[in-house]
Amino acid sequence: MKKVIITGRAHPVLKDALVMQGYQVLDAPEINVEELSLMIADAEGLVVTTRIPVNKQLLDKALRLKWVGRLGSGMELVDQPYAESRGVNCVSSPEGNRNAVAEHNLGLLLNLLNRLSLAQEEVRKGLWKRVENTGIELTGKTVGIIGFGNTGSSFARLLEPFQVTVLACDRYKADFANGYIKEANLEQIARYADIISLHVPLTPETTGMINEAFFRNLKRKPVILNTSRGKVIEIPALISALKENLISGAGLDVLPNEQLSSYSKTEQEDLDWLLARPDVIITPHIAGYSFEADYKMAAVLLGKLGISIP
Repeated sequence: MKKVIITGRAHPVLKDALVMQGYQVLDAPEINVEELSLMIADAEGLVVTTRIPVNKQLLDKALRLKWVGRLGSGMELVDQPYAESRGVNCVSSPEGNRNAVAEHNLGLLLNLLNRLSLAQEEVRKGLWKRVENTGIELTGKTVGIIGFGNTGSSFARLLEPFQVTVLACDRYKADFANGYIKEANLEQIARYADIISLHVPLTPETTGMINEAFFRNLKRKPVILNTSRGKVIEIPALISALKENLISGAGLDVLPNEQLSSYSKTEQEDLDWLLARPDVIITPHIAGYSFEADYKMAAVLLGKLGISIP
């Protein structure tokens, strides 16, 4: 019987559809790389999220592998060129959780602009501060979006009712300007944006792209949002930008190292400093997590594999 291994949390429709297609499905959301290496030899399909690196070492053990399906966006953990050289089809499903990420991103932004989390914590402490928690309206602002793929464009669509101007930068797309959405470069975003939102994959080109030089080019003290990949931002540079008032806040759903138990003393000090800031919100890489997205990611993945949904 054909075998598929699911290595992350997935909507039940994924397993049901695979079983109906004649697959034996091993649903193992907590499996580690060592365990997977011992049982992948006879697998024809592999479903991954953000935990398991599908590298040459693993692929060389997958003697019968025909496809790798990524739930969500970002294929940085998959050695796609090598996989495809072995005849392994690699597909992802960013269409499935793009709206969830966009809504979470908007939530981070509105929270920061209106000081919602800070005000709530003050009320819990018996403080009732109104003037001190005066908010900033999103309406009419200029929003820079770096990376205008599935999530970046979805975020832009949610912004339309706020009558903003969107400056969108994408090195691999062109001719997508439309109404309030303008094509721009990084220099224009640095000069004119009140908010800068990151929606790029993690590649050698994007790793550390938000660094000290980037922050020093900013002109309007923007809010920085990152729901893409943590290593896109250099955390020491972000901390310096906050200390020097080069930015007015940060909303982060991702960190360079998301294994908090493995933190060095310096990493822990940096995180503690950020968490103590009233103008910083950090969430645990949940932007793409919604009940609707769970289903849609599975459905998109099945569709790309040519498998019907029961």
